[in-house]
Amino acid sequence: MITPPFLQQGDTVAIVSTARKNVEDNLKPTIDMLEGWGLKVKIGKTIGLFHHQLAGTDEQRAEDFQEQLDNPNIKAIWCVRGGYGTVRIIDKLDFTKFKQNPKWIIGFSDVTVLHSHLNRMGFQSIHGIMPVSVARATDDAKNSLCTALFGDKLAYELDCDALNHVGKAKGELVGGNLSILYSLLGSDSAIDCEDKILFIEDLDEYMYHIDRMMMNLKRNGCLSSLKGIIVGGMTDMKDNEIPWGKNALEIIEETIKGLNIPVIYNFPAGHIRDNRALIFGKQITMEVTVEKSKVTFE
Repeated sequence: MITPPFLQQGDTVAIVSTARKNVEDNLKPTIDMLEGWGLKVKIGKTIGLFHHQLAGTDEQRAEDFQEQLDNPNIKAIWCVRGGYGTVRIIDKLDFTKFKQNPKWIIGFSDVTVLHSHLNRMGFQSIHGIMPVSVARATDDAKNSLCTALFGDKLAYELDCDALNHVGKAKGELVGGNLSILYSLLGSDSAIDCEDKILFIEDLDEYMYHIDRMMMNLKRNGCLSSLKGIIVGGMTDMKDNEIPWGKNALEIIEETIKGLNIPVIYNFPAGHIRDNRALIFGKQITMEVTVEKSKVTFE
């Protein structure tokens, strides 16, 4: 996997929207933070655009992202927010110049489309907070993004969750939002699970749909080919009038039962304030004991 150059003070980060619309006036905390890290900021043309739910038309969003991909002075592209819409532009993008001059792509949720696509191309990317959430993010979440971008050592140590599966594994980290990963199966951007460590998280889904998506991963052979699993926030889940009978974590646990691989539950990443940065495409070691869970990026 190719690692884009880590940032240095004076580098420029572009903020764009690939999905839902966003206004420029709520980006001050983000701009202040980046400038405090010694970075420059370029606001993309899609910030402030409105086309129904989206930040401009598909053509406008693709054009803005393409401009940042092709600009050698831009060292990272930070997607302002998620929602829906990135999949509508992924096939309009030309990564020719990006391959010659790779840069960090940052975000989570709907940005999973880009993470998975880049991973299939052989490039690392960063799953982490987005500009729209900086103001409410924890210091740990913000600091972890800074650590990842500047190439400092990234590692996490957590108290053990009761659902965890004890064990140790080493492999490439892949994943993102479960609903997006599910929607990409069968496409050129589909996740490759072979000998990988899978991270998943999700927001605002019905319990039966969590079951449907996990069963799809199971029947596709994804789960059985993994070396380990990290489950982040399963936030604001919903249920029908007649309950499904299990919560999201219990559904996941039922699906992966018997895999005999280490599993970490309730990892601090996803649609939560403490959304710690993860580097997809990076080799990691996960070590799970009855007392602690450790995730170390090589």
